[in-house]
Amino acid sequence: MWRVYLMLLGFFGLGVIQAQTLEKTEPLYIKSIQFQGGSQQAQLPVVKLGESISLSFDDLRGTEEDFYYQITHHNFDWTPSDLSKGEFMDGFDDVRIEQYLNSLNSLQLYSHYEVRFPNRETRGFKKSGNYMIHLYDDDGNLLFTRKFMIVEEQVGVGVSVKRSRDLRHINEKQAIQFTVYPNDVLLINPNESVKTVIVQNNNLRRVIDNLIPQYTMGRDLIYRYDKEASFWGGNEFLNFDSKEARVANVGIRRVELNEVFEHYLYTQNPRAERPYTFNPDVNGNFVIRALGTNNSSIEAEYILTHFSLSYTPEENQRVFVYGNFNNYATQETNELYYNPDSGLMETILFLKQGFYNYTFASQINDGPIDLGRINGNYWETENEYTVLVYYKGPGERYDRLIGWGRGNSTSITNN
Repeated sequence: MWRVYLMLLGFFGLGVIQAQTLEKTEPLYIKSIQFQGGSQQAQLPVVKLGESISLSFDDLRGTEEDFYYQITHHNFDWTPSDLSKGEFMDGFDDVRIEQYLNSLNSLQLYSHYEVRFPNRETRGFKKSGNYMIHLYDDDGNLLFTRKFMIVEEQVGVGVSVKRSRDLRHINEKQAIQFTVYPNDVLLINPNESVKTVIVQNNNLRRVIDNLIPQYTMGRDLIYRYDKEASFWGGNEFLNFDSKEARVANVGIRRVELNEVFEHYLYTQNPRAERPYTFNPDVNGNFVIRALGTNNSSIEAEYILTHFSLSYTPEENQRVFVYGNFNNYATQETNELYYNPDSGLMETILFLKQGFYNYTFASQINDGPIDLGRINGNYWETENEYTVLVYYKGPGERYDRLIGWGRGNSTSITNN
């Protein structure tokens, strides 16, 4: 059935590799990539040393293919660290994923794979910091990568969200202020050795990094930046719920059954010129779920989901469906195209049953990805911020992740 999906993508022009590809496209047959670990589900995986973490995904070919994983260790800026495998990992990688199940009672055949750490071969991780898992097929082709972090929690991090003091953007931006509490840890030369990363809504493509402390109070490191630590507020994510494949639910206008189920979402309008309206969301996340099943991982349907946006693109502007379900990617497979017959921008994504947050991102020429041009930027928007604190002490060869903290703009203040 996934070949039907490829044919439909070709109709929209998505099946053709374009000269202006923004990033490497993951295979269309790999879907529903999810991390689970600690308190995070399918978002930014931050776990403590010794905690378990798992990665799952589906192969729409349903042919029980062999997949292999490798794990690498990185510095705070995602450059490779100087550690060897044996220094950061107990055991070994380049191992075939053995745990998989085939779909049950679904129109679309697929195989569901899962790998959990620690496991028999990869027995654990010895160091904190940034990690990346690389998934390969049987021919050694890289299919996708995903990032996760392991934290030591040696320092405390207090995070607060402020309204921007820049009068030009006071209605559009949110500033993140935080304090690092060393407790009993001695942070030597913190201006050089301590690195910080602020992440908006668990999206590693929207970060501010490498701020140095503005001043210290006792041993505490104080970060009270405004302009340097401010994010565009954006707008609340849109959502739809496909937990009932046969019935239109939240955000879904019409349901059809052909070779697979097809859901037509309500056409969205640009929100940039409209007043802010609160709409509860899960900050870009998604959850796989299907009513009437015992195991949604293998019983949920895959649905051709039709997106449409009442918008005429500007010259050289590209528009994308944007969310954690596609790792916040901006590539041909989730790009909307203008349909002169309907006067709408449209695309089709093949998505597993569940609850999804999404929004519309745009890019003009080779400029930055912009979430506000179509959706607007509002200081009232509910956003979640994660602050990661790294430390490289004298003689150390990698950035340790020694603490993290969270703040939410629901408690935003003006001072």
